[in-house]
This record gives sequence, C-alpha cells and structure tokens, in this order.
Amino acid sequence: MDNTPHGGANGSAPGTPAMLAASRSTRVAPLTRRALRWAVDPASAFKILIRPVMLYAVWTFLPRQVRPDIPNPFARIFLLSGYITTSSPDRPLYRKTWWDLAFLAYYSVFFAFFRTSFALNVSRPAAKYFRVRRQKIDRFCEHLYSVVYFFTFGAWGYRVMQQLPTAGFNTEEFWIGYPHWAMRAELKSYYLMQLAYWIDQSLVMLLGLEKPRRDYAAMLIHHPVTLWLVGGSYVCNHTYTGNAVFLSMDIPDAFLSFSQLLNAMQWNTAKVYAFAVFYVIWGYCRHYLNIIVLWSVWTEMPTKIPEFARTWDRKKGLYAPGWMRMQIFVPLALLQILNIYWYYLMTKILIKGFITKKVEDARSDDEGEDEAVNENTS
Repeated sequence: MDNTPHGGANGSAPGTPAMLAASRSTRVAPLTRRALRWAVDPASAFKILIRPVMLYAVWTFLPRQVRPDIPNPFARIFLLSGYITTSSPDRPLYRKTWWDLAFLAYYSVFFAFFRTSFALNVSRPAAKYFRVRRQKIDRFCEHLYSVVYFFTFGAWGYRVMQQLPTAGFNTEEFWIGYPHWAMRAELKSYYLMQLAYWIDQSLVMLLGLEKPRRDYAAMLIHHPVTLWLVGGSYVCNHTYTGNAVFLSMDIPDAFLSFSQLLNAMQWNTAKVYAFAVFYVIWGYCRHYLNIIVLWSVWTEMPTKIPEFARTWDRKKGLYAPGWMRMQIFVPLALLQILNIYWYYLMTKILIKGFITKKVEDARSDDEGEDEAVNENTS
C-alpha cells in the first residue's frame, strides 16, 4: 500500500504482523518473537484456535459412536470444566480445576486473534472512513478495540453482579457465606475471560506492540497488580469482590476510550463533552465505588467472614487468614493511587479542553509536533 495518510510509515497497515513485529518488537529476542508470533499474526493465532475445535468435532462424530460414555477430552480446552454434578440442572455450578489453565491459554490466544484481526478488518477501514491522521491511526485502532471490549465486559459484569447477592454493591455479601467456591457458569466464564484479556494485554506491553505513553512506568505497575488481583481473587474464592472491582474499572475505561476515539477523529466539540461525561463517570466508579470496596476490605472482611473460614485450608477452599486482608487491600490501594494520578492528568486535560476545545491524551508520545507542543504547555 502507498504511504498515504491512511497507511503506515513503511507502507504497512497499522496493526499488521509485519509492522508490529518489525517496528515495535525489536527489543524481543528473535526466538521469542517466533514463539509468540500468534500475538501479532491473526493467521497464526487462528491456526492455534481451530485445532482444538477440529479435534473436538472429530472426537464427537467418531469415537463417541463406539464409546459414548467417554467424555470429549478436547472440550475442556475451550469450554468450561469443573461442573458440580450435585448442583441443580436449572442452576448449574462450577468449581475451579487445573483445566482452567488450558482455558486461559486458549482465550489468551483468542484475544490476540481478535485484537489483531479487528485492527486489520474493522479499525483500519474505520480510520480511513473518518480520515484519521496517519500519526494517530495506530492509537485509533487501540481505542476502538478498547471501546468494544470495555463496553462489552462492563455490561457483562453488570449482568453477572445482578445474579449475585452483591448486586448494588452490597459489600457485606463479599464476605458473608465465604468461601464462594461454587460459581455460576456465567461468573466463571466472565472471570476467566477477564484474566485471559489481561494476560494478552501484558504481552502487548512486554512485546512493545503499542506505541509508548508517558505513563509507561505507571502501566508497568498497573498490569502486574491487576494480574495479581484477578488471579489471586479467583484462586482464593474472592470472586464476588473481584466482580465489583472489574465493574468499577471497566465502565469508565469504555467512556475514556470513546472520548479518545473522538479525539483521533478530530470531532473537537463532541470530544470535549464526551470527556466531561467520562470524567464524572470515572470519579464515581474508580474513586467512590473503589473506596467503598477498600472500606469493605478493611472494616467488613475481618468481621463478616465466618469464623471457621478465617484460615488457610486449600482442601476446603478457605483462603481468609488474618493477613489476607492486607493482600487484598494493598494492591487495591495501589491501584487507587494510580487512579488519583490519572485523575489529576484528566483534570488538567478537562480544564484545558473547555478553554481551547482541544482534548489531547497527555499520556501519549506519538501525536506529532503540534500536539506535543500543546501537551507540553498544559
């Protein structure tokens, strides 16, 4: 493709394997790049994804005709495992199993496939349609993907919460009845898919698949802390708390990404008002709701968890000794500090936006000379 305003600087479309591997992953060892090619190449990711499905189909139509009593061994790779046979068929429940690791690996590849193919087939054509400037086209692809993901999972997280006793951020129910090791199918799917997404996002950061931001150091803290909280809360049966935290994080991220899309499209008036709406939603969700969760961890967790459950017993699924409160509180408090830092940046952007009608992402380092001047004077 020619080096047009809608093409990459080297003639490759933004988000293509060639551009991603060549221009952003040069610091990664060649052997590692080959092993993780699926992270940047949708064709490679699709080959990995289709194989278990094909094996599942072959097993379904061939061996099961001879021995129908043998369960399909490939189902556990991409379908939920751990069904509790004593649960009601009308309300099936699931537990954790080691096969969850295979499920995580599969959907980490799925998110890589969706991210790269979405950039090539949806985001890039949309950028061309809206005449997004060349230096902003990669950022546009990232933001459009984020809009789709966070709106979808924000809505799904709300739906999941409505099925739980924690609906409406009833924080006492985070701890009453612990351990919550028996999960509804939707809660388990939602949680593992969220974890798979953050595994993929961590790979994106480690492989340098996105353009750098000024808050890169903050993201280096954010991603490991997020993985620690998500993985730890799943293993330790604190999924009710995790769902509430997810919900408070995903909804404002969806509105942030939407305002950034408008910014890339240069819809100047619309982006200022969209950013203002986002600013209010962020304050409510990421500060007010998160502080409610922090307060619950600090004050309600020690008193509301049943006495018998305040111990560490892996066989019984009990992971709530006295020190667990700090294991939950400290990472959440660290995320809150990062949120305050980002809120400070956003406040500067909002004030400047209403004065100049320009809302630029103060974290970016790739916006071109004119935007860089605007950011440096903010």
